[in-house]
Amino acid sequence: MSTTSPHTDPRILRTRQLIRDAFVDLLQEIEFEKLTVNRIAERATINRVTFYLHYRDIPDMLERMADDMIDEIQAILKDVPNQPPVDRDWSILVKLLEHIAANSKFYKVLLASKRVPIFTDRLRKLFVEMITSRAEKRDASLPAQAVNVPIDIVIWYGSSAFIGTIVCWLRDDMPYTPLYLAKQLSILFRMHQNATSP
Repeated sequence: MSTTSPHTDPRILRTRQLIRDAFVDLLQEIEFEKLTVNRIAERATINRVTFYLHYRDIPDMLERMADDMIDEIQAILKDVPNQPPVDRDWSILVKLLEHIAANSKFYKVLLASKRVPIFTDRLRKLFVEMITSRAEKRDASLPAQAVNVPIDIVIWYGSSAFIGTIVCWLRDDMPYTPLYLAKQLSILFRMHQNATSP
């Protein structure tokens, strides 16, 4: 899972992937507070110097991994063809859930089990931006009396419900396919929209 520039040396990408994988593996075994650069480097089969060529320290590694996660999700969102809003929302939802399923070990550890705050916070921020944009477009097309829930409550509800659903799905070992889950979420979103429409 990496969205570094396509011109990045493959050895750099491979080393960063080894570090990420080692970090995720170790988090399944020990508490976050007990993680050290030595442990990560040893698990990644690299030396400390190599780790420091890529990251200043563990907080810097977390920041960069969170940036990569968001960059990858944004690339998926941009890759969705221009379609009518309902079809586009559907395509985005399916692609997003397929991406999470394909990287389930990463997301399961960092969102569903250990809940490393930086990853949840970045994901929530991304969803807030998406929901805000969608809600503003929707509000502009509705008569003033139709919008009776404050936008911040809509955003809190939507982003929390979506992240909560993903976390539960991951914790239960993804009992539904991304396509099936996307269909169910689409039904819920439509029901919610119909309930708030005049």
